[in-house]
Amino acid sequence: MTRLKEVEELKEKAILVGVNLNDPNFDYSMEELENLAYALEVEVVGKVTQNLERINPSHYVGKGKVDEIKNFYEETGANLVIFNDELSPSQIRNLERDLDCKVIDRTTLILDIFDRRAKTKEAKLQVELAQLQYMLPRLVGLHSSLSRQAGSTGGSLRNRGLGETKLELDRRKIEDQIARLRKELDEVEEQRETQRKKRRKNEIPVVSLVGYTNAGKSTIMNQLISKYGHAEKEVFEKDMLFATLDTSVRKMELPDKKQFLLTDTVGFVSKLPHQLVKAFRSTLEEAREADLLLHVVDVSHKEYKFMVDVTNQTLKEIGIEDVPTLYIYNKCDLAGISYPQVYGDDLWISAKEGKGLDELIKCIRKHIFADYCTCEMVIPFHRGDIVSYLNENATVLSTEYEEEGTRLKVELKEADYKKFEDFVVKN
Repeated sequence: MTRLKEVEELKEKAILVGVNLNDPNFDYSMEELENLAYALEVEVVGKVTQNLERINPSHYVGKGKVDEIKNFYEETGANLVIFNDELSPSQIRNLERDLDCKVIDRTTLILDIFDRRAKTKEAKLQVELAQLQYMLPRLVGLHSSLSRQAGSTGGSLRNRGLGETKLELDRRKIEDQIARLRKELDEVEEQRETQRKKRRKNEIPVVSLVGYTNAGKSTIMNQLISKYGHAEKEVFEKDMLFATLDTSVRKMELPDKKQFLLTDTVGFVSKLPHQLVKAFRSTLEEAREADLLLHVVDVSHKEYKFMVDVTNQTLKEIGIEDVPTLYIYNKCDLAGISYPQVYGDDLWISAKEGKGLDELIKCIRKHIFADYCTCEMVIPFHRGDIVSYLNENATVLSTEYEEEGTRLKVELKEADYKKFEDFVVKN
């Protein structure tokens, strides 16, 4: 019983604070902040908002609002205040001093969620790098209590010097860790680039899933894996923010032997910390190297258009532009929209119900297998290796045996057509 009481006492209860700078998506941003807090099992006991022309550089909110937050904090029994933006080191320092409580910002919240969700070595390295890059300029704030103690003993130069020395040691330690992590991630990126070169050499097209967090990318991936891949290689999926942090790559083989690689990437969110975008750049490069993007949208969400804009903006930031894109409007079953439907490069589906997958594959085919052609070849009998290759890597529509050799009617990619052009008798 005592232990249960201790657990209850340790539970974090937060007040959320946001400033609206005439942002049409402000209400959703605050709602999303609450979902982020919930993802870390933080109980939200209240919200405080303020309309301003610009952010207060010293406290983020106006001075009067600080008093309102403090009173609300004491009334609700909260033990944490979360701000809906990235705070500067001085803002955190000033707020913690005047509110006399723990203050964190949206960036810290997202970094903590990523820290919990990271499973593979690469994801853990990326999150740790982002955390250290965020922490480095905030070291002064972490040591503000140390300098206050130094001041209370008469502010001797000797004491202040000790604080500064400690600060420099910590800074150097963090800088060394950042350098080490960058080196390790560079090695991982080299391995990833080697894999990409191998894929390009094999000429296997790459299709990459992108979109807002919790849009249903992993569900689509698993539905396609169970249909065209190996069911035992399904990826983790769950109805929660940032369920997938690690890039998954799976090979899909269609009934006519055509193959493509499907990759799943980390989901996006509004105000995604730039430290994370930078740290996960190598993972997101998978999308930049793709032949086709599948931009998955949760069409049942009232803010889905905003989510599309955030995803497109984030892709632009990391240099992913001009890649052919299909827009997959998912969760139509929850939105009350007729499905499956296809209009050009826009598809309406329900991945959970497995409806719309055939239409999706048809659209993928149209984009990534456009360079395929159909022809007839006569392969001399002593070149059985070519017949064997085409049976493995092309779609053999018919086979006949003639005096000159084996006549095949095949559908194959342009590169293979050029390779065996000498045997073509009819296009």
